[in-house]
Amino acid sequence: MNELKIPATFAEKAVELGDGARDWLASLPGLASHYAREWGLRFEGEPMHGYAGVVQPARRADGTQVALKLGWQDEDTRDEPIALSTWAGRGAVLMLEHDPATGVLLLELLDASRSLNDEPLGKAIEVAGELARRLAVPAPAELSREQRTEAKELVEELPRSWHDLGEPFGRRLVDAAVEVCRDLGPSSGSLLVNEDLHFENVLAGAREPWLVIDPNPLAGDLEFGVIPLLWNRSTESTLDERMAAVVSAMGLDADRARTWTLVRAVQNWLWMVEDEEEIDNTGDPAYATAPVIAEWAASSTH
Repeated sequence: MNELKIPATFAEKAVELGDGARDWLASLPGLASHYAREWGLRFEGEPMHGYAGVVQPARRADGTQVALKLGWQDEDTRDEPIALSTWAGRGAVLMLEHDPATGVLLLELLDASRSLNDEPLGKAIEVAGELARRLAVPAPAELSREQRTEAKELVEELPRSWHDLGEPFGRRLVDAAVEVCRDLGPSSGSLLVNEDLHFENVLAGAREPWLVIDPNPLAGDLEFGVIPLLWNRSTESTLDERMAAVVSAMGLDADRARTWTLVRAVQNWLWMVEDEEEIDNTGDPAYATAPVIAEWAASSTH
């Protein structure tokens, strides 16, 4: 019987995703059964999950192993199908089916027990960097997010949010981030960039040794996607060492990488302050390391 059993650990967190999250969560078993019939699937094994979606392993009628992904739809995730269809399996998980109405995806099944998080740090950075370069193709026109547009908005949003949240850290960091957005935003590129490329989002595959999953795509500079490779496994190197390795692996402009990292760290720090009363984010490295990365990036940003 094709019945999706929602993991309790996922259900506890998923209600925090946003307005309508409880209703969406309640709809998942029905959605899973619908697409099992629609795409001829037989569920196998236990479902897996991240923070914003459930993945149910399955098998097609011809025996092909696949993964049914039911993900929460927001501005960060809604363009995942566009990115995956553009990459067409080259360096990223292959999308086999997609329903635009619900965002439900049918993907090739990767080995969720093996990610770059388990590899030696040096190898992990090299592999992630190579994949990032391969995936940085011209952004498709239908992509909804552009770095230059978001940078323009941040010029106003960062100071306003900082003030509304009670000025939780020094104004100099906000001013520095605003300066970066104002100076570099208009010249942002138009590559297809995954702003959530980190070690746990690269899984072992059969077609290729390693493939990227769960992209948060936008059109911009490849340097904009550096910070997840800094905040994950943060205790295994200094930030100077880590940035140097990432810049080399991804073939980046070092100054631009550090300045966009400052912007994203300040933004994440503000999100952390905003969410801390409602969400337990103590285990999220994107939040936990934001203050340290922001101070570090600002100390050498000119």
